[in-house]
Amino acid sequence: MPAHPPASTSPFAGELLLALAAEGRLVLDAAQADEAIAGLERTLSEVRARLRIIHMWQCAPTQRVDELPDELARDVVEAVFADQLAPGRLELAVVEIPKYIEALRRAREAPPAAGDAACS
Repeated sequence: MPAHPPASTSPFAGELLLALAAEGRLVLDAAQADEAIAGLERTLSEVRARLRIIHMWQCAPTQRVDELPDELARDVVEAVFADQLAPGRLELAVVEIPKYIEALRRAREAPPAAGDAACS
């Protein structure tokens, strides 16, 4: 019998990050947190866009990439290919990425106020 329980098969750790932030064990300075949050928000927007593309593609009466404008065809191919490589991961990412964002917001240290300097 293994000494440790089996690790989750999910590539995401949103609940863990939320717990660490709540316990004060995940702490980032404001600039680092803001940069990471901005990147995650961009990623979340891209994932949602891919899911919309996949949904529209699946609802299309005829699924012919050669009938689409070049840029849209490229977006459809990329979105469908990503979903075929890792089925269900885009949907899971839409649930998990907001947890990462919230954990980083909670872990964000506010810059010290001017009056908070230690007296010597």
